Amino acid sequence: MYQAIVFLPLLGFLIVGLFGTSLGAKASEYITSGFLVISAVLSWIAFFAVGFGDTEVFTVPVLRFIESGSLQADWALRIDTLTVVMLVVVNTVSALVHIYSIGYMHHDPHRPRFFAYLSLFTFAMLMLVTADNLVQMFFGWEGVGLASYLLIGFWYKKPSANAAAIKAFIVNRVGDFGFILGIFGVFVLFGSVNFDTIFANAASVASAGHGAEAGAPGETVLNFLGYALDMQSALTAVCLLLFMGAMGKSAQVPLHTWLPDAMEGPTPVSALIHAATMVTAGVFMLARLSPIFELSHTALTVVTFVGAFTAFFAATVGLVQNDIKRVIAYSTCSQLGYMFVALGLGFYSAAIFHLFTHAFFKALLFLGSGSVIHAVSDEQDMRKMGGLRTLIPTTYWMMVIGTLALTGVGIPATIIGTAGFFSKDAIIEGAFVGHNAMAGFAFIALTLAAVMTSFYSWRLIFMTFHGRPRATADVMHHVHESPPVMLVPLAVLAAGSLFAGVIFHEYFIGHDYEPFWKAALFVLPDNHILHDFHEVPLWVKLAPFVAMLTGFGVAYQFYIRSPEMPGELAGRHRGLYAFLLNKWYFDEFYDFLLVNPAKRLGRFLWKTGDGRIIDGFGPDGVSARVIDVTRSVVRLQTGYLYHYAFVMLIGVAALVTWMMLGSSF
Repeated sequence: MYQAIVFLPLLGFLIVGLFGTSLGAKASEYITSGFLVISAVLSWIAFFAVGFGDTEVFTVPVLRFIESGSLQADWALRIDTLTVVMLVVVNTVSALVHIYSIGYMHHDPHRPRFFAYLSLFTFAMLMLVTADNLVQMFFGWEGVGLASYLLIGFWYKKPSANAAAIKAFIVNRVGDFGFILGIFGVFVLFGSVNFDTIFANAASVASAGHGAEAGAPGETVLNFLGYALDMQSALTAVCLLLFMGAMGKSAQVPLHTWLPDAMEGPTPVSALIHAATMVTAGVFMLARLSPIFELSHTALTVVTFVGAFTAFFAATVGLVQNDIKRVIAYSTCSQLGYMFVALGLGFYSAAIFHLFTHAFFKALLFLGSGSVIHAVSDEQDMRKMGGLRTLIPTTYWMMVIGTLALTGVGIPATIIGTAGFFSKDAIIEGAFVGHNAMAGFAFIALTLAAVMTSFYSWRLIFMTFHGRPRATADVMHHVHESPPVMLVPLAVLAAGSLFAGVIFHEYFIGHDYEPFWKAALFVLPDNHILHDFHEVPLWVKLAPFVAMLTGFGVAYQFYIRSPEMPGELAGRHRGLYAFLLNKWYFDEFYDFLLVNPAKRLGRFLWKTGDGRIIDGFGPDGVSARVIDVTRSVVRLQTGYLYHYAFVMLIGVAALVTWMMLGSSF
């Protein structure tokens, strides 16, 4: 069963990728979508069998992979509760995206290639989440990077799509460089890349003096960047390098800049990247390596700070974006910050719970926005929408449900609420009782981010569906509801957005935590956050609820009651508005600090180094001199007899002169 879950998407990719042109678009859609539906159904079966059964962690061998000295990495599928949760998220969302794309991409002439790329993306993510060792995980890690490049740049004739694909690829290479260095460091410290070996020895290696690899207290175990590191410092360095990889994949500041530009790809791609695959890879990786991260308090503190800052930063930028997909993209960036705060606090189950619920409502919002774009002739600017509520009512209510889940609508201290109410509020409450140095900062940042999340989410609803129509009469005349093949996936995701929290919260973060997670996540015995977050004061439980109501109230005032207020406010605070609209000028800063100097250096090496020096004095220079000499020689070959006679006389005169001078000496 587990081999089928993982390899059916690969089979779909190979069939459609190799024979899609011959099979045709319809057959390609049905083959890839059918395989993903089967994988999704099997994933749910595995989820209930492993999560709610007595099965401990086990591996499913696939093949022998690498054996070189002490490095051994066999290809195997690691199955535990964390794995099956990710299988459900990846395959469910991917299957629904495949089905939705049948309608959304109906007029695209390259559908077989698109569906082949989608299946490749899914397979790469499945290889990542089922990895039994770090080498296998890195294979899947790079696979999703490749697939994202192909999908973001799917419309390769658009310069903006190509630029976005290249940007995503390069920014992720920065993070991946840190990730692979972290893998090297893990191998040096633990002598293995296999998870079972690493996890079994993590505690003993950390307590210096136990085991051959650990060394005595204070003894150098790793040399990095010229520094001799003892065990504790080495663990911190390795964890930070691994986190660097997570920052790239999961779009944390400062490696977040590729995420909004990824909106250049087709909308189903945005849903797949932002909800189920690429951006969740970093969160999953830190949760999987929790036995290592739990041994470095410094690294967890850094993770908490970066997550909290990213959640706040992305929420501020989302306040003023006008592209409907970019608003949701910055929402994703912000929600990922929530997940990393939970990871930094050692609240791993809450991070995965929010990843689980977030997949439903964020996929719903992206696919819902695709339905809106489909209805208004591919327009994405919310300033050119409005008045769509009665024209596409099903899409409207699906988007409202996604917004309710994202903003965490629910009644505090009860079990009445949407999916985000259970998962997001738990992280905020966990930040209040967290014990690391950044927990207080995280609580304040996440609460403020909750206010802004509610504001920009309802701003999107009000600008898109309410008020007077701002599109042209021709566009409004052609507005129509999406076909059932696009609406049915929205309904399934809406059900998950409403009920996933109330159904599963007891298992992820409640009283059934132990029998559900078993040994899939590791938390130090002195970390009591799982108990303490249930005991927070009432005002802490009310804080996210008040934040949600505040954001909704301000959005309602700005975009329903007084639509002129946002423009007036932006006019009075032009500097702040420009600062937020330009995303805190991160792109401009990187252009100034890195991109433009790199371009200038490359142009200098090209024009001066390669062109003038290497080519000028090398091949081009030598060939030019040869041509000059031959051209001069050619001029001597005139064909006139008296010229040749003159040359002969000069030669005889020179010979006689030489003989005379030679005899005189």
